[in-house]
Parts: sequence; structure tokens; C-alpha cells
Amino acid sequence: MIPRPVVSTRRGEPTSDGAGVRLVRVIGTPGLDQLDPFLLLDEFRSDDASDYGAGFPDHPHRGFETVTYMLAGEMEHRDHAGNRGRLTAGSVQWMTAGRGIIHSEMPKQQDGLMWGFQLWVNLPAKHKMTAPRYQDIPPERIPVVEKDGAVVRVVAGSFGEVVGPVRDVVTAPLYLDVALRAGATFECPLTGDRSGFVYVFEGAVEVGEAHLERGTLGVLGTGELVRATAGPQPGRFLLVAAQPLREPIARMGPFVMNTRAELAQAVDDLQSGSFLRTG
Repeated sequence: MIPRPVVSTRRGEPTSDGAGVRLVRVIGTPGLDQLDPFLLLDEFRSDDASDYGAGFPDHPHRGFETVTYMLAGEMEHRDHAGNRGRLTAGSVQWMTAGRGIIHSEMPKQQDGLMWGFQLWVNLPAKHKMTAPRYQDIPPERIPVVEKDGAVVRVVAGSFGEVVGPVRDVVTAPLYLDVALRAGATFECPLTGDRSGFVYVFEGAVEVGEAHLERGTLGVLGTGELVRATAGPQPGRFLLVAAQPLREPIARMGPFVMNTRAELAQAVDDLQSGSFLRTG
């Protein structure tokens, strides 16, 4: 099988979002505006409560999905329909905003480490106005595979015969959290034309001829598998892939549609109060 090379690398840019949460934006920057169907990747990591304590108060979304994966800390989400849940270390939430949702994501701790990722995944035009839904997955439901010096948490998609708990996502995603011991090599088939990336968040790994250190994203080229090797120190990374949509993107803040007219309609719906009743 032909390994996928790394065709470009990007490091994140410090920024803030919500009510002033400090984070690093890796996808969704001038250097990497998108990687179809991925619209945004943020890493938030701090043990200073002033960096994250204000959280993400009520805000709307339409037309895409948000994926929140926690490594440390606790976050509570609530929405306009009365849904409520708690994200803890090792858990994931795959939220389909669809036609519209207003929600908040607020820290449930006064101090200590808050660490995780948020990924935005675009929806195809025919699914943008679908009904909102959540897939809240606690840590114990995420299967773990140990093989050849790798510890793999399978969030979505499959690794070998193990299938992740996130289901029924139209872009057929693969989302793996891979920890490699020093000197170990990890291989995962990734055939077809799915877009993909590796994001290293501990240590360093080699993917093809690319050396990816902590905080570096490697965009994967074409091939049939992903091969990553840790050096003299352990490494840990996300491997994420999904089917590209190849559709026009019209984007404004929390709305991602296909045309400017659809964006204008989303704003009108929000301002008129019909946002949550549309569809």
C-alpha cells in the first residue's frame, strides 16, 4: 500500500474566541482557511482559569457540525431546547447544528488544566437544514486498541475491526487519537479520496519525510495508508479524515452555507426570531 505523504505543514495562530477564551487556531487561518470538509480546528490548553473561565456563552450555529474532544477539564453545554450535557476528560461531543441551534459551552471548574480540541466539519447542501442533534460520547464508550507500541482511541470511523461510537455522519469521518511509544510505528489504511491531516499535540512524529513537532499540522496527500513513527521520545497526535464535499462555501461567523443569499437568510431568521423554527 502506498503511504500518504505530508504535502504541507501549518502551525497554529494564537487567538481568542467566545468570551475571551485563549486558544490556538490551526485550520481557519489565512495560511489554511479550510481543508474540505474541515472548516476550523482549535486547540485550547491552559491551566490558568483567566484564559478559559468566561467560556462560550449563548451563540448560534447553522449549516455544519462541531466536534469537541476533551483531554482534560470539564465543560457543560446547554441549548435553546433545554438539552444539557457534561464533557469530561476523554469524552467527545459531535454536534450537528443543521438548520439552527443556540447553545453555550461553559467550563465547570475554577482552576486546573483545561485542554481539548474543537473541529468544525461542513455539511453538504442537502443536509444543511437538517434537524439539530447531539452525539455525546463518554470516555468509557470510546474503544482503545493497543498494537505495536501504539495506543489508539477510536472516536469515529474504524481502526482494524474496531469501530468508533460516533455514527451516521454524512462525511464518513475517521477520528483517531494515537499515542506512540518511543521508536514505535503506527499504520492505518486510508484509501479513497478522503481529505486528511495529522495534528501532533505531544512530542513529535515522522510522517513520510515530514518531521511534525508538537503544535504542527500535516496535510496528507494521496495514497492508501498513513504511517507515523515516533523518534527517541513518545508522540501523540490526532489523525482525522473525511469525504470532501467540493461545494461552494459561503461563511460568516457561526453560519456556513453555500450562497451569500443563504447567509443573509440565516441572519434574517436569527433577527426575526424564526431561526429555531426554520426547516
